[in-house]
Amino acid sequence: MKEYVKKYGMRVGAAVIAVVLIVVLATALMDGRAGFLANISGAISSPVGRAASSAVEWIEGIYGYIYKYDQLVAENNSLRAQLAEAQQASINASQFEEENVRLRELLDFKQQHTDYVLEPAKITEWSSSNFESTFRLSKGSANAEIAVGDCAITEYGALVGQVIEVGDNWCTVRTLIDSAIDVGALVGEAGAVGMCVGDFALMRDNMLRLTYLSENAQLVEGEAVLTSGRGSIPQGLIIGYINSVLSEGNGQTLYGVVEPACDLGSLSQVFIITDFTTQE
Repeated sequence: MKEYVKKYGMRVGAAVIAVVLIVVLATALMDGRAGFLANISGAISSPVGRAASSAVEWIEGIYGYIYKYDQLVAENNSLRAQLAEAQQASINASQFEEENVRLRELLDFKQQHTDYVLEPAKITEWSSSNFESTFRLSKGSANAEIAVGDCAITEYGALVGQVIEVGDNWCTVRTLIDSAIDVGALVGEAGAVGMCVGDFALMRDNMLRLTYLSENAQLVEGEAVLTSGRGSIPQGLIIGYINSVLSEGNGQTLYGVVEPACDLGSLSQVFIITDFTTQE
């Protein structure tokens, strides 16, 4: 290093002094205009400034987008919540209206049948088996004095089914289309006696069979089928209407296919007849 300084020190020093003198002289000659170093600095700083400004604008744009996005998300969530509340209010209003209709119809029915003791009950569960048609109610022996054999009806007095099992605060009802149901029936103006029974093949079509008819009974499509008063089911409840008349046993025996008067698929509440006065 010492040898390098001794050998080239004077030359390096002279070169540095020469460069400084040239810069000073050039600046003086330009009368205040931007000098060489200033031009270099400006040439460098100008693109950097533009890039920095663009970066700031981009960041501001991203922040604005994120802010607006958050606002839109919050507004969307608020609208969803309001819509859900409105839908629930509409459902509640519809349910209340339907229940009011049922209760008004039931009141009319009770006024015509003062001999019935009725207990309203909500359907809590339908059977999941394809081999039966039953549902469970929220009333039982302890909280409503319901017993096995009691029948369930709609607010219009249409037969729905019969209680087959009872707990303290629940019971199970077998519907009219269940393959194990059997209900005494009256049909026609003459009041021919028969039996409405469940049929597995008809159950899939929401129908049941009218059979075991009294001799010379005549069946007509569209005719009403009523309960006969057999067992613990009062007489005169509407079971359904004859949908078709068919024959079996080489055409020797007629039977009817009955469509229930109640729409099982729309049921949410039924009324249990816990007691009634037997008609003489």
